[in-house]
Amino acid sequence: MKISFHGADQGVTGSCHLVECAGRRILIDCGLFQGGRELREENAEPFGFDPAAIDFLLLTHAHLDHCGRIPLLVKRGFRGEIIATAATRELARLVMLDAAYLHEEEAERRSRRSSERVEPLYTTLDALNALENFGRTASYGSALDIAQGIRATFLDAGHILGSASVFLELEENQRRRNMAFSGDLGNAGRPLLRAPVPPPHCDVVVMETTYGDRHHRPLASSVEELYSAISDTFARGGNVVIPTFALERAQELLYYLREATESGRLPRSMHVFLDSPMAISATQIFERHPECFNREVRELFGENRDPFALPRLQFTRSAEQSMTLNRLTGGAVIMAGAGMCTGGRVRHHLRHNLWRHEASVIFVGFAARGTLARSIIDGAKHVHLFGEEMPVNAHIHTINGFSAHADQAELLNWHRAIRPAQTYLVHGDPDAMQAFSGLLRQTEVRMPAQEQEFEL
Repeated sequence: MKISFHGADQGVTGSCHLVECAGRRILIDCGLFQGGRELREENAEPFGFDPAAIDFLLLTHAHLDHCGRIPLLVKRGFRGEIIATAATRELARLVMLDAAYLHEEEAERRSRRSSERVEPLYTTLDALNALENFGRTASYGSALDIAQGIRATFLDAGHILGSASVFLELEENQRRRNMAFSGDLGNAGRPLLRAPVPPPHCDVVVMETTYGDRHHRPLASSVEELYSAISDTFARGGNVVIPTFALERAQELLYYLREATESGRLPRSMHVFLDSPMAISATQIFERHPECFNREVRELFGENRDPFALPRLQFTRSAEQSMTLNRLTGGAVIMAGAGMCTGGRVRHHLRHNLWRHEASVIFVGFAARGTLARSIIDGAKHVHLFGEEMPVNAHIHTINGFSAHADQAELLNWHRAIRPAQTYLVHGDPDAMQAFSGLLRQTEVRMPAQEQEFEL
């Protein structure tokens, strides 16, 4: 039995881990590297293994940094089975097709500037072909016999709709090992999803450490800061721009904005624009999967009350509708993708609002190093947008209590419930990993490098 690491190793994006057991090769996630130019180029590099030799891919959830290289995997020869929850399957389709469109668009733009044709990382057809590899659907808590000597159980990770941790029971030559892959872990007490479910005792754990070095502020105070930031911006006559992750964060924000208008904390006349075709489609997918929600949200649906509906909410699917928002100088909340400002419509809204003293930009999620969002959060006075230097005059708010990732305390609780003999830390910046590793007791801790392999 072996495990090797091919992404999110001493970094936060590109999750991809390979388990070999009983003559089978099982991939856990196959994500896109996100951030600066170097990471974009790394996506086109070889995987570090032969895609054609992979038998199964167990997908923990549908975020781009976990599923975004699946079409490339198929393009390069993968013919195995992809297994995921029903919600992840639907959301991954949405995410991969959107990513393919963006790759094609970027390649076309670069081709116009170059004397040679630039090929996209993968195309829409590649993404559609990848969908053919999705096979069995996993249900939370139900074991699946993947192959002889390999059993997998998907457990609710509480991170986004359909997200899972994966518990593997492995047997080879009469040797047995239990492994758990955390995927991305969510927080307890969130408004939409249930708390993460830890797997049983394991020999080996591979776990994320995105916030392994810090604690989130209380959620109630984060919600209040959001409301105050919006009220203050409207009083100044400006717009609020929220770079929004299409999966989970957009729906959670709509939930809180609806609550604010119902309670009178924010005016019912407030204009809210969800300017992200992916987030709009994701919201519709959310409404088809009540099995993923906590009891309170299921009850709202049972009363025929849409938890994501606001009095003056508008979905702007088309580019033409999005461009009309550029004429708004104040009084609007514009939620647009992408959350790290690496692409998408939010960059256009920043172009029209970032230089305005009366405007606000509210960040409510993690921003990886090398992204535009991280530069703004870290206090840049000017940023590069569409070939121009743009002054940062808007009020910048970073509200980390909305994070869909568990903080240090919740990561520790999840780990202590499992009591593993060995722990591999992934999906975190080196500083976060080092801080978290110092808190772990009675376990051997490793922080693998890219392409590093270990015997189990």
